Amino acid sequence: MAAPLGGMGAPHRPVLLEETMKFLVPDRGGLFVDCTVGLGGHSEAILQSSEATRVVGIDLDPEALTYARQRLAAFGQRFRAFQANFRQIESVLREAGESNPQGILADLGVSSLQFDSTERGFSFRFDAPLDMRMNPESGDETAADILRERSEEEIANIIFEFGEERHSRRIARRIVQRREQGTPVTTTKGLADLVQQSVRPKKHYQIHPATRTFQALRIAVNHELEGLEKFIETAVDLLTPGGRFVGISFHSLEDRVLKREFRRLAGHCDCPPRQPVCSCGARKAVEILTRRPITPKPDEVDANPRARSAKLRACSKLIGN
Repeated sequence: MAAPLGGMGAPHRPVLLEETMKFLVPDRGGLFVDCTVGLGGHSEAILQSSEATRVVGIDLDPEALTYARQRLAAFGQRFRAFQANFRQIESVLREAGESNPQGILADLGVSSLQFDSTERGFSFRFDAPLDMRMNPESGDETAADILRERSEEEIANIIFEFGEERHSRRIARRIVQRREQGTPVTTTKGLADLVQQSVRPKKHYQIHPATRTFQALRIAVNHELEGLEKFIETAVDLLTPGGRFVGISFHSLEDRVLKREFRRLAGHCDCPPRQPVCSCGARKAVEILTRRPITPKPDEVDANPRARSAKLRACSKLIGN
């Protein structure tokens, strides 16, 4: 099993931990759901806050669950882990025999375990096969499959829509040219080099030029944005009245969905002004606790550069809903 760089005992820094605890308020006890348990850092802090708390942890990645179970074994039956997609929260709670959680956390994106893997293709720091599946046992298509089988237009659309990469068509053209020459792009280094040659970045680039393309392919492989709106609404409905939902995003596409769904569930209608009947489904179910997204403090970014793009939004389920 792959481990975070530094080994299984290496420290793991959960993103925006202090802020997450502030909004979840786990010291009141009860059930909390960590929808993307990853390496278990947030779950550990929740469990340490009170002996009256218990956590249901969900993750699609079997390696992450193995690590989290080992890390949190000392908490006994107060922590239970389930391999599932976070969108399956309702069926997971049913299987666990639990209901009415006090808090639900969704830390979206890729875990340190996945980024630090030298084999799974999430990072261009290591030369590895272009896999990128959160669950490598799933049998679903990999990033290499997408580059080998999709049309130039489909690849360009994925890179543009999910990576917001303005050079998407140039990158897609080169990918298909390589494929037609009999040398398809199948490794992280091969893709990173191709993107760099396509983009020809200037020296002032703040991130590696391949970052957006890698993000886009990962989102496409794992269908990360599909059903996110429905998940947020389901999670809110599952909360006990007064319960808290906290979402942490790492790119603008996820943050927009969180912002939009929070507004809708707070009763803000986005229908055209002259439309006689609301069709967007706006309803007064939550109070938004974060007027603007919470971002990491400079000292956290210095200690953990991966936190730099994190944004936290939180809401509370209204009493009577």
